[in-house]
Amino acid sequence: MARLLILLSVILFSVYMTEQAYFLEEDYINKINEKTKTWKAGVNFKPNTPDEHILKLLGSKGVQIPNKANRKIYKSEDDAYDKFVYNIPRKFDARKKWIKCSTIGKVRDQGNCGSSWAIATSSAFADRLCIATNGEFNQLLSAEEITFCCISCGFGCRGGYPIKAWKRFRKYGLVTGGDYGSGEGCKPYRVPPCPNDESGNSTCAGKPMERNHRCKRKCYGDEEIDYHYDHRYTRDSYYLTYESIQKDVLVYGPIEASFDVYDDFLSYKSGVYVRTENASYLGGHAVKLIGWGEEYGVPYWLMVNSWNEDWGDNGLFKIQRGTNECRVDYSTTGGVPVIY
Repeated sequence: MARLLILLSVILFSVYMTEQAYFLEEDYINKINEKTKTWKAGVNFKPNTPDEHILKLLGSKGVQIPNKANRKIYKSEDDAYDKFVYNIPRKFDARKKWIKCSTIGKVRDQGNCGSSWAIATSSAFADRLCIATNGEFNQLLSAEEITFCCISCGFGCRGGYPIKAWKRFRKYGLVTGGDYGSGEGCKPYRVPPCPNDESGNSTCAGKPMERNHRCKRKCYGDEEIDYHYDHRYTRDSYYLTYESIQKDVLVYGPIEASFDVYDDFLSYKSGVYVRTENASYLGGHAVKLIGWGEEYGVPYWLMVNSWNEDWGDNGLFKIQRGTNECRVDYSTTGGVPVIY
């Protein structure tokens, strides 16, 4: 009898875990558009996409509650900020400011792995290296290495802490590494991407989450690269106060930004995202913040997501700025690259 109950429990749990995501259905999307005033929803995922696949796309454990009692955890001052105290542009796009750095606008694909925390931090670090070297360094850093080699950062494909990734960059550095199958850099990303097929279905839907990879302390992409010499470092790691985000981006380049994801966000297509009433919480997610602006009177942050270019506005989105929408204003992290 006990075995039968256990078997039934397993079956019911499996059915629950493979339930279709109701919030991807057309009726739900239509209801979102009836409520929203600043953004538009549309189809990014097929309605038959299971809930569990959506949850695998998240992964950041770095969403913060503003800690007014301990302001020391936030960076608010830097001598390099001085020239921007009264000169912050109303609109800014890092892709246009630093044209030489092709990595800034690159939309990654984290695949069936909750590694957004690693992709966002390693991508921002690569952008900052390119900016600091005036384009001399212009390639991706290894999301593979930070995802699977940093035990203290979190749980690999099951999520991690962006601030701990920056701390690892400072202490141990990070090697180069391109996208899946590229063979570029020391350690390319080895998690297969999740593009949509001809019918619009995610090629990863229904498949199990990627198992954490064994950490290899050698180059397997471009094997001519010296593994130890290839590591790049930051001089520090920090959270940013809301008031210092723009100054830090203007001086050093893109940063990582974490925020709470609600079910309506999955269907974002254009405009400035603001959570709709009664939307359900799904988890924390990390992206790359590359700019800001104002659209029809609504201030926003400009973000690069890691769900490939099939999602949203060609892989990018805007989220309301200045109201701590989904706790994004106090959940940004960064670090300044060391240049030799």
